[in-house]
Amino acid sequence: MVELNRIYTRGGDAGQTSLGSGDRVAKHDLRVAAYGTVDETNATLGLARLHTGEDRETDEMLARIQNDLFDLGADLCTPEGDARAARKQEGALRIVPEQVDRLEQEIDTLNESLAPLTSFILPGGTAAAAHLHMARTIARRAERLMTELATHEDINPNALKYINRLSDHLFVLGRHLNDGGRADVLWKPGQNRQ
Repeated sequence: MVELNRIYTRGGDAGQTSLGSGDRVAKHDLRVAAYGTVDETNATLGLARLHTGEDRETDEMLARIQNDLFDLGADLCTPEGDARAARKQEGALRIVPEQVDRLEQEIDTLNESLAPLTSFILPGGTAAAAHLHMARTIARRAERLMTELATHEDINPNALKYINRLSDHLFVLGRHLNDGGRADVLWKPGQNRQ
């Protein structure tokens, strides 16, 4: 269990931070940018949860995802592959296939009751859906950073699968919260060109 007695340590005052392996890297390091963007996704889901009302099932789903996103951040924070990290990695938290499978099952269940799509969707609708669309776009940015990181270093393939499924999940859940897709705001191509 994590115990945080002090919030500030002054360890990052010179622009560096510690990874799960103990290595120090610049705060603008690609790995730090990736898990920082995962954290942004998580914070936006916290905002979405403020607007789910009495929908306990959705709130519990988002709570599980928020917990998974901390797992994903921990996964990304501990590099794979190097000898020094290998000693500390034995207990490293990694995203597992079951977490990806759960997202897929939830996507399939939610999608069954949605109105068919006839156009692309503009982010909006209910407050909860709008926040989920924001979280979805941040998750896509995290995915872009993670795939870039993967061209330089080994990362857990399940972490990449998770973040890819997550943006799909948030899209479908946003539609679900827009009255099953009936309150989606649809893109009207070229509508304002005249």
